[in-house]
Amino acid sequence: MVISKKRPHSKAQPLPEEKTRPGVFIIESLGFKDEKKKRFEGQILRDMLTLSGKEVQYWYVRTWKELTDDIFQRFYDSKLRYLHLSCHGNSSHVCLTLDDVSFGEFGEEIRNYLPSRRLFVSACEVVNEAFRVEVNPDNECYSIIGPRDEIRFDDAVVMWASFYHLMLRDSEVMRSAEIRKALARLKETFGQTFLYL
Repeated sequence: MVISKKRPHSKAQPLPEEKTRPGVFIIESLGFKDEKKKRFEGQILRDMLTLSGKEVQYWYVRTWKELTDDIFQRFYDSKLRYLHLSCHGNSSHVCLTLDDVSFGEFGEEIRNYLPSRRLFVSACEVVNEAFRVEVNPDNECYSIIGPRDEIRFDDAVVMWASFYHLMLRDSEVMRSAEIRKALARLKETFGQTFLYL
């Protein structure tokens, strides 16, 4: 098991909503084939959010060590409220460029950085009940949202950009009812079901 030397706390204290900022922190990690084809969903999403005047940070990683030694801490310190993870995965692992990380190991580390935040996962099959149990066992993260089924790259980019536009164009706060309405609209438009856990 990898333990970050920069962990904020053994159990992070939730930050009141007013202590976080309504921006999006994007972490992306792709396979070499996707890199070669320049299929950087996170970069495109960053550019679209920037065009909309939203605060956004983008980080590309290839290893679990990068996440645990640096990037998770950067997210926590940024005080940005929304974490967007763009990667590959399956029903038991989060897949980075060079590492496949079990839900248990991933959850044990990331849960310390999620109190009072929302996690959005753009990865096939990752968002499920097993993932929620490992990542958010105490329900300190407001929500975990991601596609239920496999999703095409081009659809994913347009859907996530649409989602953030709907959620952040007139408000700085994402509320549960509005999130569910936006996800329903995406389902009507794209036929893709998102899980809200």
